[in-house]
Amino acid sequence: MTATDTTPLIKLEAISKIFYTDDVETHALSNVSFDIRSGDYVSISGPSGSGKSTLLAILGLLDAPSKGSYLLQGRSIEGIGASERAQIRNDSIGFIFQAFNLIGDLTVLENVELPLIYREGVSKSERRALAEAALDRVRMTHRLKHYPAQLSGGQQQRVAVARALVGQPSILLADEPTGNLDSRNGEQVMLLLDELHRSGATICMVTHDPRYAGFAQRQIFMFDGQIVDEATMERLREEEDRRIRNLVAVHPRVRA
Repeated sequence: MTATDTTPLIKLEAISKIFYTDDVETHALSNVSFDIRSGDYVSISGPSGSGKSTLLAILGLLDAPSKGSYLLQGRSIEGIGASERAQIRNDSIGFIFQAFNLIGDLTVLENVELPLIYREGVSKSERRALAEAALDRVRMTHRLKHYPAQLSGGQQQRVAVARALVGQPSILLADEPTGNLDSRNGEQVMLLLDELHRSGATICMVTHDPRYAGFAQRQIFMFDGQIVDEATMERLREEEDRRIRNLVAVHPRVRA
């Protein structure tokens, strides 16, 4: 099956993920269904433990669902082996991590070039040209000979975004991209993602911060492994806050 203009870039149907530990089953995701189309900017938000990162790992082919259907560019990923998954990730998916995940003994330019080393038919000069172009998009060409330790947190995340962009992926997956940044640098990274989306990038971002979730054109709310609507999300948050307040009132040591 080949993708067409009307085929979603990503289509999830009834996705569930169960983790088994000894005799315990943990249902991280339950019956999750949604589409992402080319050019979308989607945020996935919810409290800790709601399944956001598990869902992003499945979207990025870093994990497989226990049940359900996942189509990427019209192609089912069910039964795809590890090496083919790695190739699809390298060709089609750009990752932006909370912890940047830059390699300390590589320069900025070398970090951004890295995904292209695993692509056949890309010469050294082509890798450099593509890496410099990606760094130019995030306004970091003046730092290409520096090492990660010589950069601020905001600059490191810009380099990480350039690395995600360099292979011209079909989608950018951002896992709490502002989580290790102060508010000023976090806002700058969010403005950069917004700029990339306006230039045509497809983005799916996980965030716990409702301010940053609002940058996306479409918001998905998760609670206890399920997708819920915004009103339900607010009600469940209020109920959770009330339970915590009651717990603290009965057991003051919880505050510690």
